[in-house]
Amino acid sequence: MPLWETLFGKYVMTMAIAAVPVVELRGAIPAGAAAGLSPWAACVAAVIGNLLPVPFIVLSVRQIFDRLRKHPFFAPKIDALERRAHLKGRLVRKYRLLGLTLFVAVPLPGTGAWTGALVAAFLHIRLRHALPAIALGVLVAGVLVTLMTIGVIHLF
Repeated sequence: MPLWETLFGKYVMTMAIAAVPVVELRGAIPAGAAAGLSPWAACVAAVIGNLLPVPFIVLSVRQIFDRLRKHPFFAPKIDALERRAHLKGRLVRKYRLLGLTLFVAVPLPGTGAWTGALVAAFLHIRLRHALPAIALGVLVAGVLVTLMTIGVIHLF
Protein backbone atom coordinates (compact mmCIF):
# COMPACT_ATOMS: atom_id res chain seq x y z
CA MET A 1 0.00 0.00 0.00
CA PRO A 2 1.50 3.39 -0.98
CA LEU A 3 2.34 5.75 1.89
CA TRP A 4 -0.27 8.38 0.91
CA GLU A 5 -3.02 5.77 1.24
CA THR A 6 -2.18 5.08 4.90
CA LEU A 7 -3.58 7.20 7.70
CA PHE A 8 -0.05 8.37 8.54
CA GLY A 9 0.54 9.26 4.90
CA LYS A 10 -2.64 11.34 4.80
CA TYR A 11 -1.50 13.30 7.85
CA VAL A 12 1.98 13.83 6.35
CA MET A 13 0.48 14.89 3.01
CA THR A 14 -1.81 17.40 4.74
CA MET A 15 1.09 18.79 6.79
CA ALA A 16 3.27 19.07 3.67
CA ILE A 17 0.59 20.91 1.70
CA ALA A 18 0.08 23.31 4.61
CA ALA A 19 3.81 24.08 4.69
CA VAL A 20 3.75 25.29 1.06
CA PRO A 21 3.54 29.07 0.63
CA VAL A 22 0.35 30.50 -0.89
CA VAL A 23 -1.55 27.19 -0.50
CA GLU A 24 -0.98 26.84 3.26
CA LEU A 25 -3.86 25.50 5.32
CA ARG A 26 -6.48 27.03 3.04
CA GLY A 27 -5.68 24.26 0.59
CA ALA A 28 -4.42 21.62 3.01
CA ILE A 29 -7.59 21.19 5.06
CA PRO A 30 -9.88 20.49 2.07
CA ALA A 31 -7.15 18.27 0.56
CA GLY A 32 -6.77 16.31 3.79
CA ALA A 33 -10.53 15.90 4.10
CA ALA A 34 -10.76 14.81 0.46
CA ALA A 35 -7.99 12.26 1.11
CA GLY A 36 -10.10 10.68 3.84
CA LEU A 37 -9.14 12.44 7.07
CA SER A 38 -11.89 13.88 9.20
CA PRO A 39 -12.02 17.65 8.65
CA TRP A 40 -10.91 18.29 12.24
CA ALA A 41 -8.00 15.84 11.94
CA ALA A 42 -7.04 17.60 8.70
CA CYS A 43 -7.24 20.91 10.58
CA VAL A 44 -4.81 19.71 13.27
CA ALA A 45 -2.35 18.37 10.69
CA ALA A 46 -2.63 21.56 8.61
CA VAL A 47 -2.06 23.85 11.60
CA ILE A 48 1.06 21.91 12.56
CA GLY A 49 2.33 21.86 8.98
CA ASN A 50 1.59 25.54 8.47
CA LEU A 51 3.57 26.49 11.59
CA LEU A 52 6.65 24.40 10.78
CA PRO A 53 8.37 26.95 8.48
CA VAL A 54 7.51 30.01 10.63
CA PRO A 55 10.56 30.03 12.97
CA PHE A 56 12.90 29.51 10.03
CA ILE A 57 11.31 32.39 8.11
CA VAL A 58 11.32 34.84 11.03
CA LEU A 59 14.91 34.05 12.02
CA SER A 60 16.55 33.65 8.61
CA VAL A 61 14.69 35.43 5.84
CA ARG A 62 16.51 38.76 6.05
CA GLN A 63 19.95 37.10 5.85
CA ILE A 64 18.84 34.89 2.96
CA PHE A 65 17.36 37.87 1.11
CA ASP A 66 20.55 39.89 1.64
CA ARG A 67 22.60 37.09 0.06
CA LEU A 68 20.19 36.56 -2.82
CA ARG A 69 19.99 40.28 -3.51
CA LYS A 70 23.66 40.20 -4.62
CA HIS A 71 22.66 38.11 -7.65
CA PRO A 72 21.14 40.20 -10.47
CA PHE A 73 18.49 37.58 -11.24
CA PHE A 74 17.11 37.53 -7.68
CA ALA A 75 17.56 41.21 -6.70
CA PRO A 76 14.34 42.54 -8.31
CA LYS A 77 12.32 39.58 -7.05
CA ILE A 78 13.59 40.07 -3.49
CA ASP A 79 12.83 43.79 -3.66
CA ALA A 80 9.29 43.03 -4.83
CA LEU A 81 8.77 40.53 -1.99
CA GLU A 82 10.02 43.06 0.56
CA ARG A 83 7.75 45.79 -0.82
CA ARG A 84 4.80 43.40 -0.65
CA ALA A 85 5.60 42.44 2.94
CA HIS A 86 5.88 46.10 3.96
CA LEU A 87 2.57 46.94 2.25
CA LYS A 88 0.85 44.00 3.92
CA GLY A 89 2.38 45.06 7.22
CA ARG A 90 0.31 48.24 7.66
CA LEU A 91 -2.22 46.49 9.92
CA VAL A 92 0.62 44.88 11.84
CA ARG A 93 2.47 48.18 12.29
CA LYS A 94 -0.66 49.81 13.66
CA TYR A 95 -1.81 47.08 16.04
CA ARG A 96 1.48 45.15 16.45
CA LEU A 97 0.87 41.59 17.75
CA LEU A 98 -2.93 41.79 17.57
CA GLY A 99 -2.57 43.03 14.00
CA LEU A 100 -0.21 40.15 13.20
CA THR A 101 -2.70 37.65 14.63
CA LEU A 102 -5.61 39.16 12.67
CA PHE A 103 -3.55 39.35 9.48
CA VAL A 104 -2.69 35.64 9.68
CA ALA A 105 -6.19 34.62 10.83
CA VAL A 106 -7.98 35.91 7.72
CA PRO A 107 -7.95 32.94 5.32
CA LEU A 108 -7.58 34.92 2.11
CA PRO A 109 -4.89 34.82 -0.58
CA GLY A 110 -1.92 36.94 0.42
CA THR A 111 -2.40 36.38 4.13
CA GLY A 112 -1.32 33.48 6.29
CA ALA A 113 1.65 32.19 8.22
CA TRP A 114 4.25 32.69 5.48
CA THR A 115 3.36 36.31 4.80
CA GLY A 116 2.85 36.96 8.52
CA ALA A 117 6.32 35.57 9.24
CA LEU A 118 7.80 37.75 6.47
CA VAL A 119 6.07 40.82 7.88
CA ALA A 120 7.28 39.96 11.40
CA ALA A 121 10.85 39.57 10.13
CA PHE A 122 10.84 42.88 8.24
CA LEU A 123 9.24 44.74 11.15
CA HIS A 124 11.87 43.26 13.48
CA ILE A 125 9.34 41.49 15.70
CA ARG A 126 11.23 38.96 17.80
CA LEU A 127 10.37 35.28 17.33
CA ARG A 128 9.25 34.89 20.94
CA HIS A 129 6.55 37.51 20.29
CA ALA A 130 5.78 36.71 16.66
CA LEU A 131 5.37 32.94 17.03
CA PRO A 132 2.46 33.01 19.53
CA ALA A 133 0.67 35.69 17.48
CA ILE A 134 1.15 33.76 14.23
CA ALA A 135 0.18 30.47 15.90
CA LEU A 136 -3.06 31.96 17.21
CA GLY A 137 -3.81 33.39 13.77
CA VAL A 138 -3.13 30.02 12.11
CA LEU A 139 -5.39 28.29 14.64
CA VAL A 140 -8.24 30.75 13.96
CA ALA A 141 -7.75 30.41 10.19
CA GLY A 142 -7.73 26.62 10.56
CA VAL A 143 -11.03 26.63 12.41
CA LEU A 144 -12.58 28.99 9.84
CA VAL A 145 -11.40 26.90 6.88
CA THR A 146 -12.57 23.70 8.58
CA LEU A 147 -16.01 25.21 9.20
CA MET A 148 -16.14 26.20 5.51
CA THR A 149 -15.02 22.72 4.51
CA ILE A 150 -17.81 21.02 6.44
CA GLY A 151 -20.37 23.55 5.24
CA VAL A 152 -21.11 25.44 8.46
CA ILE A 153 -19.84 28.74 7.00
CA HIS A 154 -20.76 29.71 3.45
CA LEU A 155 -19.04 32.49 1.55
CA PHE A 156 -21.82 32.95 -0.97
